Amino acid sequence: MIDWASPGRRPRRLRAVLVWAVYLALAAGALVAVWIGVRGALAVDHLRSAQSTVTAAAQAADDPAAAVAMFAPAGADTGSARALTSDPLWRLAESVPWVGPQLRAIERTAAATDDAVTKGLAPLAAIAGDLAPEALQPAGGVIDVARLASAHPAAAGAAGALRRSADEVRGIDPAPLLGRLSDTLSHAADVLDAAADRADALGRATALVPQMLGADGPRSTLVLFQNNAEWRSLGGVVGAVAQIDADGGRIALSAQGSSGDFAQLSAEPVAPLPADVQGLYDTRPARYVQNVTQVPDFAVGAPLAREMWRRVHGSDVDAVVAVDPVTLSYVLRATGPVRLPSGDELTADSAIPLLLHDVYARYADPDAQDDFFRSASVAVFQAVTEGRAEPAALIDALARASSERRLLIWNADAETQSILDGTPLQGSLPVSDSTRSTVAVYLNDGTGSKMDYYLHPRVETAWCSARTASVHVELRSDAPDPAQLPPYVTGAGVYGVTPGNALTGVYLYLPPGASVLDQRTSGDAPVTSGFAGGSHDGRPVVKWSVEIPPGALVSLDLEVALPSTPILDAVMTPTRDPGEVAAVGTCRFAGVVD
Repeated sequence: MIDWASPGRRPRRLRAVLVWAVYLALAAGALVAVWIGVRGALAVDHLRSAQSTVTAAAQAADDPAAAVAMFAPAGADTGSARALTSDPLWRLAESVPWVGPQLRAIERTAAATDDAVTKGLAPLAAIAGDLAPEALQPAGGVIDVARLASAHPAAAGAAGALRRSADEVRGIDPAPLLGRLSDTLSHAADVLDAAADRADALGRATALVPQMLGADGPRSTLVLFQNNAEWRSLGGVVGAVAQIDADGGRIALSAQGSSGDFAQLSAEPVAPLPADVQGLYDTRPARYVQNVTQVPDFAVGAPLAREMWRRVHGSDVDAVVAVDPVTLSYVLRATGPVRLPSGDELTADSAIPLLLHDVYARYADPDAQDDFFRSASVAVFQAVTEGRAEPAALIDALARASSERRLLIWNADAETQSILDGTPLQGSLPVSDSTRSTVAVYLNDGTGSKMDYYLHPRVETAWCSARTASVHVELRSDAPDPAQLPPYVTGAGVYGVTPGNALTGVYLYLPPGASVLDQRTSGDAPVTSGFAGGSHDGRPVVKWSVEIPPGALVSLDLEVALPSTPILDAVMTPTRDPGEVAAVGTCRFAGVVD
C-alpha cells in the first residue's frame, strides 16, 4: 500500500492536485468560453434576423396589417437574443477585460431591441385596423377622424419606446468593440432610429390631423399656392389662395382668391416685422401676399397671410398651409389624372410644365392665368375629398413633399403648432449645434417675372480645415431667346431688368457665430452683382444680388470661419426640380491651413 501521508509523497500529491486543478480550471474555462461563444453567436444571429424584420415592418408602415404580421417573428428573435445574453455565466463574463465590453454591448443591444419590439412595435398591432389605408378613405365625403384620433395614445407610446431603445443602442461606446460587432451595433442603431422616426411621425399625425379636420369642432385653413417660377425663400411667390373648412371630418372648399385681391393692402404693413427681418426684406412681406414666403421662417410669414385674408375676406382662419406645383404632382400620382374645365388633363408628369410654363404662353391676361390655377387646385382637391386617391400613395406624396420642405403648416394655436416642433413642416430656420453646422441658401426673384423656371441652382458645402469651411453657390440659366417668351414671363423690363435676364437675390444664412473670411464671384459672361449683409435670429446673413443673362453661369464662393462639427450641410429653396438639392462638395479655397 502506498503511504500518501509520508513526507516524500506530500510534494508529489500537492503537485498532482495543482495539475488537476489547473486542468479542471482550463476545462471549465474552455466550456464557459464555448458556452458564451455559442450563445453570443446565436444572440447576434437572432438580432440580425430581428433587425431585418423591423426594417421590413417599418417600410411597410403604409400597410399596417402587413407590418403587424411581421411582429411575431421579430418578437421571437429578440426574446431569444435577450434570454441568451442574460444568464449568470454571461453576466460573470462581462467583467473579464477586453471580452467584457463585447458581451455587455451584445446584452444591451439584445435588451433594447427586445424592448423596441415588445413595448414599441407590438402595441401598434392593436391599432393596425384604425391606421389601415381603407380607414383613411373618405366615406360619403367624410373621413372618420374619431377613429384616427383614437390611435394616438398607442402611436405616441410606441414612438417613445422606440426612441428610448434607439438611444440606448446609440449610447454604447464603439471604441473597444471588434469591427464586425461595431458594424452590427451601428446597423442596429440605424434600424431603431428609422423605426423611431416613423413612429414619431405617426404619433404626430394622429394628434394633428384629426384636429385640422375638425374632430373638436369647425376648423378653417388658408392654403397658399406657391409658384416656383418666381422664387421666394420658401419656394415661390404666392399667386392663388383658398380657404378650406372642415368639421367632423367633412371637408369643403369655401373660398378662393388670387394675389390681385390683396392689392388694397400694399400701402401699409398689416403687422410689424422684427427689426432684423425688416432690415433684410424691408416691409414687403407684410404688404404683399406674394411676399409672405420671402421670409424663410413660416412662423413669420403665415400669420401675415392670415391677417391679409382676414382684412380682405373677413375670416379668421385657424391654420395656414403652403404647397407648390411639385406637391400637386406628387398628389396626382395618388389620385391619377384629373380633367380641367379647359379640357386639359392634369397628370403627375404634366402638372409642373403646365402650371409653371405653358399657362403663360396660353394666357396673356393674369386674371385668366389665375382662373386656370384655381381650376387646377379645385380639380385636385375634389379628387382627394371624393376618395379617388390611393391612401398609401397619398401618404407617401405628402411625406415626400414635407421632407423636401414643399409642404408647410402653421397653426394659430401654439399648443397645436408645438406638435410639429422639429419637423420640416414648420418651415423654420435651420438649427446648428455641437454635432451639425447647417448653412441655408434662400433664393428670391428680383425681376418681377417668371424667369426662374429657367434657372438652375447648385449649392455645395465642404470643410477646408478644423475651423474653416467653403460654401459654393452656382446659378445657371438655360433661358431661350427672350423674343420667344411672353412679356409676362420676362418681366418686360418693368423693374429695370433687361428682358430675358434674371435678377436673383441669394440670401446665405450662416450658423450662429460664423464669419466670412473671403468671398469670390465668377461667371462665363459679364454679370452685374452686389453684396449686402445683416442678421436674422442670431444668424449672420450675406445677400448676393446677381443679374444672369440667358445661357450664363455665375457662382459665388464664401470662405467661412466656424467651429468644427461632425456634420456640415446645407438646405436651399425648393425649386421646380426635386433633384436640385444641396450637396457635400470640395473646399474651393486652396492653401487653407489649421
